[in-house]
Amino acid sequence: MGGSVIVIDSKAAWDAQLAKGKEEHKPIVVDFTATWCGPCKMIAPLFETLSNDYAGKVIFLKVDVDAVAAVAEAAGITAMPTFHVYKDGVKADDLVGASQDKLKALVAKHAAA
Repeated sequence: MGGSVIVIDSKAAWDAQLAKGKEEHKPIVVDFTATWCGPCKMIAPLFETLSNDYAGKVIFLKVDVDAVAAVAEAAGITAMPTFHVYKDGVKADDLVGASQDKLKALVAKHAAA
């Protein structure tokens, strides 16, 4: 089964994915992004690749901070891109910025745990 990034378009979809991650005991990696954010566009292909590499082990979500502002505000997002890792419904880690090496390390760390 190939991986794919799930685009979150509502607070309800966000809540459903957090519940799914908790139920399946899978870490969730979230890319908080914006259409106008250059660095976000640069790192997006890597995020997609990682979703394929870790298919079945990690849930990958993408949240447009302008389209789903309530989710971004609740998560305390102040800069893009910001990546959060959630485990059992609770934020476990984060990364601010478009560092490919740091994003790879973040996903690998939580996929193995």
